[in-house]
Amino acid sequence: MRKERIVVALGGNALGNSPAEQLALVRETAKPLADLVERGCELVIGHGNGPQVGMLQLATDYAAGHGGGTPRMPLCECGAMTQGYIGYHLQQALGRELKARGIEKSCVSLVTQVVVDPEDPGFRNPTKPVGGFYTAGEAAALAAEKGWRFMEDAGRGYRRVVPSPKPVRIVEREAVERLVSAGGVVITVGGGGIPVVETERGLEGVAAVIDKDSACALLAHELHADRLVILTAVERVCLHYGRSDERALERVTLAECEGYLAAGEFAPGSMRPKIEACMDFLRSESDATAIIAALGHASEALAGKSGTRIVP
Repeated sequence: MRKERIVVALGGNALGNSPAEQLALVRETAKPLADLVERGCELVIGHGNGPQVGMLQLATDYAAGHGGGTPRMPLCECGAMTQGYIGYHLQQALGRELKARGIEKSCVSLVTQVVVDPEDPGFRNPTKPVGGFYTAGEAAALAAEKGWRFMEDAGRGYRRVVPSPKPVRIVEREAVERLVSAGGVVITVGGGGIPVVETERGLEGVAAVIDKDSACALLAHELHADRLVILTAVERVCLHYGRSDERALERVTLAECEGYLAAGEFAPGSMRPKIEACMDFLRSESDATAIIAALGHASEALAGKSGTRIVP
């Protein structure tokens, strides 16, 4: 009998803003993930990397600006590096939690590339801020030297902005499939994956950031997962969020989601991309289910006792 296959997207609340904070947090993050393994599920884990990429960009930008020959680290390389060390923390914490429960199972992190379309509209309108803050003069100098684009950020200075294209294909999908089918827990598409484009010379990295929920939705489709589970900081998706008439949603259909989006529900930088990722997954996997739930309630959400369930 085929085991239930689940792709989990971990929100930023599952990770910290420094290596020490992250190492402490992932010990707690590992517990609800281990619950899913203990239920007998095949588990694939994706995660964000915004604060971690920011740390690396700030560190290398600072070092490059203060002599010593240290180069600025390109965004793709920062993505690969953070996939590595976040994955290391997750696989170590989850491995320990599973061992404590008497479960012998391998956890592996996979540096993952994700193909994007060079003609994606996102490349014409970069909006994703990365790295540190600069003065107007510093931003102008870097724009001239590197070809970077900058935007003023809420009066705090200027930040580099990069495109956020839609994911098209998970390059290492076959490797993920083999590892999961062999019984392993796979940590992949970290930070949405390293964005690459197909060229005559092969794959080449591009300076962009892929939304991690969108990448996890695509991965869930390519793996024919039974469920996409997006774990975040809130127990349920709410209509009229933060207002006196706020209402939590337990179960919602694709058509209802479309109506809510058209009505302007769900914040663009918060719940909206999660809803859109779930919708993309369900359009491609008509027999599947998507769930948005709080990190600590993952097992209850699978049992229908918590979270918001989105169905075709």
